[in-house]
Amino acid sequence: MVLALMLVGLIAGVILANQNPVNALLRTFVGSPYRASFISFSVGVVFIGIITLISGATLFPTGAEISGNPAWLWLGGAIAAIYLTSNILLFPKLGAIQTVILPILGQVLMGTVIDTFGLFGDHQIPLTASRVIGVVILLLGMVIAVVLANRTKAEAGFAKVLEGTETASSLTAWRVWGVIAGMLSATQQAINGQLGVVVGSPLKATFISFLISWFVVLLMVLVIDHRPIPTKAEIKGLPWWAWIGGVLGSLFVLLTVILVPRIGAGLTVTTALIGQIGGSVIVALWGMWRSPKAPVKRLQVIGIVVMIIGVLVIKGLI
Repeated sequence: MVLALMLVGLIAGVILANQNPVNALLRTFVGSPYRASFISFSVGVVFIGIITLISGATLFPTGAEISGNPAWLWLGGAIAAIYLTSNILLFPKLGAIQTVILPILGQVLMGTVIDTFGLFGDHQIPLTASRVIGVVILLLGMVIAVVLANRTKAEAGFAKVLEGTETASSLTAWRVWGVIAGMLSATQQAINGQLGVVVGSPLKATFISFLISWFVVLLMVLVIDHRPIPTKAEIKGLPWWAWIGGVLGSLFVLLTVILVPRIGAGLTVTTALIGQIGGSVIVALWGMWRSPKAPVKRLQVIGIVVMIIGVLVIKGLI
């Protein structure tokens, strides 16, 4: 049963890997990452709302559910919006590799902390020596798959440019925030998992989370991005699938809401990360969603295998 649920976690990560290039293309047409995020969340809210109603569940929490639970239970959507915005801001400051690796580090560490102390209603899982070893192996695989496999002259050149335009303290602050952003991502997954338990429906919890994210991103658009909505002529040539980023995002959230109460936040985060990295390799290999093609590198495969071994060690399966 556990292996089957871990497979669902991998699928969730693959879904997220496909959402990124879809939203990236949408961003190029609408001319703003904030507006692209708003459109993506809007589509996600409508999609998951319809599915929730079809399932027979209600869309909004009852007064008893709101008053009888801690305030943090409703923050998952807001945290997701902050995490999304953080990725937008980190990329031009730190480059592609650090923007990926630092949040992943934060996610793995926070997922372990949540499990160890049973935070946000999660099941408490003691921090054993095997779990520590598994986390180390997992992080080693991540470094191999993401850092070593993608170390290029272009990235090295970007790092030199950063050193000339950013102060050491500024770069340090951005790197710290990268780790914190990853911790926020793991936190929102744990919160949304508990929300699903409280409202009695993973679909309803996903809708509530997406609705809150939609509202937060709307505020960002109103405060930060004052440009008008793009016209029909401006988005001419945009393929139909460029609008499904919100659908993919809502499916990812739904799967994590289902998984967290069953296998814990830590294992949900780590299996989804492996799926995301593996899915990104597949997307690049085939040039899916109009993304640049890139051959599979031996280090990427080795890194993913090492990460899988780390997860199996964490779970005590090897």
